[in-house]
Amino acid sequence: MLPLEGITILDLSRLAPGPYCTMVLGDLGADVLRIEQPGGSARDQREKAAEGGEAEAKERREAAFNALLRNKRAIGLNLKDEEAREVFYALARKADVVVEGFRPGVVNRLGVDYETLKAINPGIVYCSISGYGQDGPYRDLVGHDINYISFAGALGVIGPDFDQPPTIPLNFLADYAGGGMLAAVSILAALRVRDKTGQGQNVDISMTDGTVYLAARLFSEYLATGRPTERGRYWLSGASPYYNVYRCKDGKYISLGCNEPWFWENLCKVFDREDLIPVQWERSRWPEMVEAFKAIMIKRTQTEWVTEFDKTDIAYGKVYSQDEVFDDPQMQYRRMGIDVGEVNGETVRQVGIGPKLSETPGSVRSFGVPVGEDTDATLEELGYPAERIAELRERGVVG
Repeated sequence: MLPLEGITILDLSRLAPGPYCTMVLGDLGADVLRIEQPGGSARDQREKAAEGGEAEAKERREAAFNALLRNKRAIGLNLKDEEAREVFYALARKADVVVEGFRPGVVNRLGVDYETLKAINPGIVYCSISGYGQDGPYRDLVGHDINYISFAGALGVIGPDFDQPPTIPLNFLADYAGGGMLAAVSILAALRVRDKTGQGQNVDISMTDGTVYLAARLFSEYLATGRPTERGRYWLSGASPYYNVYRCKDGKYISLGCNEPWFWENLCKVFDREDLIPVQWERSRWPEMVEAFKAIMIKRTQTEWVTEFDKTDIAYGKVYSQDEVFDDPQMQYRRMGIDVGEVNGETVRQVGIGPKLSETPGSVRSFGVPVGEDTDATLEELGYPAERIAELRERGVVG
C-alpha cells in the first residue's frame, strides 16, 4: 500500500515547482497524469526535426533520467482546442487534484480554471503555483526564482560580505521549497479537509510568499528587534568562526557547525586554541578567529581533519561535489541514489525517495516518458474508439 494510492492528479505544470510537487506526490503513490502540448514546444519540434531518427531516443532518455517526470503518465492535449478541453473535462470529473503553473489568467483563457472545474467536480483540489500569487499588484509580473527570492528578502542576506553582491543559491528556495514543496504540503492539507467535508478548494501558492514563509525565524528576529540581517555579518551566514566553511590542504572544504558551547570547546581543543573557548560570543573577535581557523585548517587534508574530528564530538561536514554525494556511505545506506530501470539499454539512476515512511514507504514505479506516451491508452479509458483517436491525433488535438 502507498500513502496516496487512489489519488489522481492532473499535472498541467511545466517548469520546476509544479513537476517537483507532483513528483513528491507521485513518489507517495498518487496517479499523476502529465498533460502537455502535443509534440512539445515549437523549439522542441524544431530540435526533433533537425536530429531526425536520433530525436526519439534522445527524448526518451532525457525523460527517463529526469526524476521530476517519474511515476507519471503523459498525454498531449492542445487545450486551445475545444475537443481537447472536452477530454480534459472528462479527466477532471474523475480526478482529485489539478496542478498548474501558468501565469495568472492563462487557465481562464484556456477554460481549465478552478471555477470551471469546480462546476464539473465540486471535490477537486486545484493548485496554482505562480511567482507572486493569483492577486495583488505583482500578479502579472514575469519572473524566475532569482526574482522571487529578491522580493522575499532572501537573496539580500545570502553571501559572504555585505559590500559584495549577494550569492545566487541556484533555484532551491523559491522554485523547489517555497513553490513545489509548499504546494505538495498544501494539497495534502486540502485533501484532508475534503475527506471531512467532501468539498475541494483552490490552493494559491506564491513562490515569493513561500520564500518569506521559509524565512519565518529570520524575520521573527527582525520584527522583534527592528534590525535587518546584514549579509555576511550574521552568525549563520559566514560571520562566526564556529559556523563557517574552511579550505583544507588538498583544496577540499569542510563545514563546521559548532554553535553549542560543548562543540566549540571540543573544536578549540583539537585546534590547540583553548584560549578561545571563553570568547566564542565576542563578535569583535570573530574576524580574528576566522582567520586563525583558516590558517589551521589549511595545514591538513580533508581526510586528515575528518579522522581527527571523528575522535570527538565536533559538528562537521565534508563539502561534497555532486560526483561525491552518492558514494557516501550514509547516502548509500539511506538509498538516496537508486537504479530505477533501463532506457535504450542504459541503466537509469535517480535521486531516491526523501520521505521515509515506516509502514507505507514511497516508491519509484516508473521513470519519465515522452509527451504523448499514454495518450491512446488514456483516451481509450475514457471510451474513445481507435478511429476517433487517430482523427484527433491527425488534427493536432491530441498527441
